[in-house]
This record gives sequence, C-alpha cells and structure tokens, in this order.
Amino acid sequence: MKISFCLITLNEEHNLPRCLGSLKDLADEIVIIDSGSTDGTEAVAKQFGARFIRQEWLGYVGQKNRAIREGKSEWTFSIDADEVLSPQLRDEIQSLKYEEAPSEVTGYSMPRCVSYEERWIRHGDWYPDRLVRLFRRKSGRFVGGRVHERLEVEGPIEALEGDLYHYSFKDAADHWSRCEKYAKLWAETQFENGRKIGPLTPPARAMFRWFRGYILKHGFLDGSLGLRIANYCAGEVYLKYKLLRRMNRVKA
Repeated sequence: MKISFCLITLNEEHNLPRCLGSLKDLADEIVIIDSGSTDGTEAVAKQFGARFIRQEWLGYVGQKNRAIREGKSEWTFSIDADEVLSPQLRDEIQSLKYEEAPSEVTGYSMPRCVSYEERWIRHGDWYPDRLVRLFRRKSGRFVGGRVHERLEVEGPIEALEGDLYHYSFKDAADHWSRCEKYAKLWAETQFENGRKIGPLTPPARAMFRWFRGYILKHGFLDGSLGLRIANYCAGEVYLKYKLLRRMNRVKA
C-alpha cells in the first residue's frame, strides 16, 4: 500500500514539525496545499520533503479536495497540521503498508483524541470522535458548508484502534474564539440553505448538547476540563442557532 499524506496549511510553522515528524517512514509522498502562509511553514514543509503548493483559499472543502486531487498514490491519508499519528496508529499503518488491502475495503477509520491544556480528553463529545482519514483516493471527497467539512467515502470501512492525536486549542480563550468563529460560519451556511428555526431551538439544542456530552457520554470523568468543554460546546450550539434566528428575523 502506497500512501499520500495530504494536508492544508496557513501559518503552521509551530505545528507542522510535530505533524510531519510522525509521518516518518510511512509517507510515500506529502502534499501540502497552503493558502498564503507568511511564517516559516514553507521552509518546514520542504525540510520534510513535502510538495508545497500555493492555493488561494477555496474554503475548507475546496482546499482539502484540492489536496486529495494532487496526491499520486492509490491511498490518501488526510491529516491536519495540528494532528499527530500516535505510536499505535503508526504501527497499524506500517502493517497495512506491507499488506494488500482487501479489494472491497475503501477506507479505514480511527479514534481522535484531543490534548487540552496538556491533558488527554477521553470522554464526552470529544472522544472517541472516530473519523475516516485513510481511504482510496478515487473513492473519497470532502463535502459540507463553510465549516465542519466531512469526508464521504464510498464502500466498506474497516476500523483501526490507534489514536490520531489532536493538539487543537492553546487555552480557554483560543477555544471560545474558535467556537464563535465556527458558530458564525455554520449559521451563514444554514441561512444560505434557507433553514428556519423557532425561538426555543437555541436553548433546547444547547441544553441537549450539554446533557449528552457531560452526562450521557461521561464528560464529568474528565474533571473540571470536562465541565468546561461541555459548557463551551453547549455555548457554541446556542450561539450558532441564535445567529441563524437573528439572520432569519432580519431577512423577514
């Protein structure tokens, strides 16, 4: 199995060495689609032998699909610059490279584990967050709106057990800032699609999200960080529906 590791970047000089370092001896090629970095991202990419391509921002879906198209291997691994292959996941992928994948299998899923303020979060809405990232290039593509893009793969998927590590947020302020950004992008996408909601939708959705993450999925086992994550997740849900309702009222 030959694998093209594909990712998109914008000023990822800090994260990129950690990410690309975890791909050592696994990547048959590394493809990076960059939307205008002004730091040392390109230098780091070339240090690891990556093919570095400049592309004006097409949105998350467009950028990631461009990365997939640029890959030359039969198999693609879509990874973000703030993600890292865990040792167990590396071993599993290394084993796959020496095997011939069953012809009917088109992709492999894996759990993603977030590092939050130097602690691994293993409960709540954030874990196991199983995602398909390794797939046959001709069978997969990204779809979605302005945010929360998702990979669609046609055909049977098999499960890997090693974690994909995610070093996502610097601190609480960075976390909430991204919640606000993603809520706005989501609301704009839904508004453009003509979605309408009632006055009780924002609080109802937010309360359900908090209860699901903190109680049903045992977010409380992550202690104070688990409570903060549940609060922020619920806050983002409330905000995105509130923004959508405001847009609907303005249009009316």
